[in-house]
Amino acid sequence: MTETAPQSARVAQGTGAAFAYVTTLFFAWGFATSLIDPLMAATQRVFELTYTETTLAASAWFIAYGVVSVPAAGVLSRLGYSRAVIAALATIVAGCLIVPVATILDWYPGVLLALFVIASGVTLLQVAANPLVAGLGTATGSHARLNFSQFFNSLGTTLGPFLGSSVLLTGGVFAAGAVVTEVTRAESLRSIDFAFLAMGGFFALIAVFIFTARRKIDAAAAGSKVEISSPLKAFGSKWALFGAAAIFLYVGSEVTIGALLTNFLNSPNILDIPLEQAGKMVSFYWGGAMVGRLIGSALLTRVKPGVLLAICTVMAGGLCFAVTQTSGVTAGYAAIAIGLFNSIMFPTIFTLTLERSSAAPSATSGLLCTAIVGGAVLPWIGGMVADGSPTMNPVFYVPLAGYALLTVFAVVCARTTASNSVDANAPAPH
Repeated sequence: MTETAPQSARVAQGTGAAFAYVTTLFFAWGFATSLIDPLMAATQRVFELTYTETTLAASAWFIAYGVVSVPAAGVLSRLGYSRAVIAALATIVAGCLIVPVATILDWYPGVLLALFVIASGVTLLQVAANPLVAGLGTATGSHARLNFSQFFNSLGTTLGPFLGSSVLLTGGVFAAGAVVTEVTRAESLRSIDFAFLAMGGFFALIAVFIFTARRKIDAAAAGSKVEISSPLKAFGSKWALFGAAAIFLYVGSEVTIGALLTNFLNSPNILDIPLEQAGKMVSFYWGGAMVGRLIGSALLTRVKPGVLLAICTVMAGGLCFAVTQTSGVTAGYAAIAIGLFNSIMFPTIFTLTLERSSAAPSATSGLLCTAIVGGAVLPWIGGMVADGSPTMNPVFYVPLAGYALLTVFAVVCARTTASNSVDANAPAPH
């Protein structure tokens, strides 16, 4: 008995260290994902793109969820946690290295290819890291651990647009009074190179960090056995399909706003501020989601999830409608405020679906993750709306429709009871 306590203490210490290592991944992929927002504003002017062409950057990123989620589960089962995470990080670094090649060739499709590769690595990272966090400790504490890690993910999405705008939307074609010439374009292209090479270096350091800690991670996760089922097995559950449609609409609505918000705030009829400043203000949109997640966690202890989800979807839809009908500061800050009500939507939709789906939790979870591909579709539609309108306000009809349909999902959930308990090994990855 005298050796049991020290041994338990060492195991607990190893688990805590592994949890800290893995939590850094949540911050990293949040940062990378939100960097797309200022990047789209940068590429639009540098490559002289339409809004529809610009939003292809979001499509290239989020389509990876639809393509890679299922193969990623197979990679995880074959490689194990630490090696799958390292493979994911190496994929992200490779994608970052494609960007300078694309800019040297002055080839926008190359940038889209790079974003797809980076997002593929992020998808594998999420598939591995989410169940790993859930398994690093007691089952009863899995939701608290995941919420803690997701807070750092939200911190990454908040800092990404602010720091990215400081690099991507300054100098070159974005300097005061600058016109688009070969010289100014070249300067802005080098800024894009620098941003992605720096991000590649950041992920390379994390890969080294995880490699040195791989034994601790694998040892701590040894007791975590995650069942991996194909998302195709969830097609037999109406609730799984209903939840997947909700995830599709939510992610698509959220990303549509984030993708075009920099240009929207920059518009003469909205805030009429420089692109760099507008890009930095997008941080408040994502920061609102971070704050709202903390508030929402407290409210969910007192309010039924379906009811709170309905309140948030109605408020988000109402703000979208306000943006379509107003201009200036009112429209600008109404658009930013939508982030606050986006906060609890993804994890709440996720858990409400898991509680009602008749399919295996891992299969349902896989289908919901695949539905994140909505972020590839709705922004593209929003881009087409922007190209066909004299102002960008009508773009918000796209997320307005999404939130209206999400309200239907929320009301139906509020009027039904859960039939399953949420599987701790199938957490929301957003």
